[in-house]
Amino acid sequence: MKTNKSAFSLKEIYSKMEYYCAYQERCYKEVEEKLHSFSVNSSEKEEVLTYLIENNFINEERFAQSFVRGKHNYKHWGKNRIVNELKFRNISSRIITIALKEIPEATYLENFHQLAEKNWNNITERKGQKKNKKFVDFLLRKGYETSLIYEKLKELEAGS
Repeated sequence: MKTNKSAFSLKEIYSKMEYYCAYQERCYKEVEEKLHSFSVNSSEKEEVLTYLIENNFINEERFAQSFVRGKHNYKHWGKNRIVNELKFRNISSRIITIALKEIPEATYLENFHQLAEKNWNNITERKGQKKNKKFVDFLLRKGYETSLIYEKLKELEAGS
């Protein structure tokens, strides 16, 4: 049986939203979308969002820092992809700049080089344009900077 989300009292919504925010870092946009699914009116929505912000359940800076660390360390995303995903979540440029400091430059480059070399060795194509294109496209999708990618491509082509 499907529960009717609009049947929740305001107190239950507060409790559910506290849990939702405590379970994992959330940004304002995600919380707002979740509240929308509860079919609350706009004044109640604003009241709940204000409560969550005042009680530090929603903190955009903390969310962005956690997002940056997670996406880089576990999904090996580059800065371009991370920035685009944060912008998509309506995170301000100031907060994005602060959050990107969570990735030490040495770690960023080390992860990039490991990922690039692994990808280069896994591409079954022989040397040539097809292999180069697959290599570049993969790293661009991951969000790495073009200058880094082409520098690494030159290095790998020279070495093979």
